[in-house]
Amino acid sequence: MQRVLAGIAQNNFVVLGRAGMDFFPDPPGTKTEEADTFKAGLGGSSANIAAGLVKLGGQAALVTSVSDDSVGRYCLRQLQNYGVDCAHVKSVGGEFRNSLAVYETRVEEHQSVIYRNGAADFQFTAQDAAEVDYSQYGALVTAGTVFAAEPSRSAAFHAFDLAQAAGLPIIFDVDYRPYSWPSPQVAEEVLSRAGALSDIIVGNDEEFGFMAGGIDKGLAKARSLSKSTAKIVIYKMGEKGAITFADDQELHTGIYPVTALKPTGAGDSFMAGFLASVSQGMLLQEAVLRGSACAAIVVGKPGCAPAMPYPDDLETFLAQHPGPSEVKE
Repeated sequence: MQRVLAGIAQNNFVVLGRAGMDFFPDPPGTKTEEADTFKAGLGGSSANIAAGLVKLGGQAALVTSVSDDSVGRYCLRQLQNYGVDCAHVKSVGGEFRNSLAVYETRVEEHQSVIYRNGAADFQFTAQDAAEVDYSQYGALVTAGTVFAAEPSRSAAFHAFDLAQAAGLPIIFDVDYRPYSWPSPQVAEEVLSRAGALSDIIVGNDEEFGFMAGGIDKGLAKARSLSKSTAKIVIYKMGEKGAITFADDQELHTGIYPVTALKPTGAGDSFMAGFLASVSQGMLLQEAVLRGSACAAIVVGKPGCAPAMPYPDDLETFLAQHPGPSEVKE
């Protein structure tokens, strides 16, 4: 555990995975098919996490591939604007394209359409992974979509090996997106393999259930991972809060109820807020709660990376909010 916490305390992260462009109808509440105006923002799970970490005062380098076109350059420019280190963001030509998410800033009848055919980020290679000097970072962070296709899958496992050899803890957000995978069977096998190599695993009840072969088995899966390979496992349960497994303890925490504008971006903001809080030496329970507060902030605003809080935003939210909900067993 001390190795993991010491790595996070450096507050300097190498993040594997995609950056994408988000489109969302404006004003909030508008259906996509009825929209005349759209706004754009940086998206993609790993890019969101990296931007969130930097906005909260940390350092983050993204390792990925983007398309060699205007959309890829848009993503690169946005990453740079947030202060994310893009030294290991590679442009790829041909017919590879950046992922695009078109989603609504509305909860009722929310629609989200993801375009991932020929995704540029799946062109992340083992050579790309080997070009990173992992000793310059405190921890490696990734989301499950990096494993969904080759060559990115093998490259990500190679990055795991290199990071572990350099002494970095591995932080893994399961982030299962069925549309990215060739089959549920492949996803279950690969995500379970990644989880077994990780020091910190974050996922929701459905994702752990998926890895275990049934949602009713998800909690037991999370608990077993914490007792075997992982140092910290966070089992998220939506409005019921979360259970954090660490050092043979189970910490139950609630959420910060808000009037949500949309459901997207919460998990990425949670991860950024949690890691930023751990890096500041906060106890796990407080770090999880602050991650939950970051998630609440993001679902209350349009966009994903643009909605991620700065430290003042987080402190203001915590000061004005009545507090987390009671834990629902």
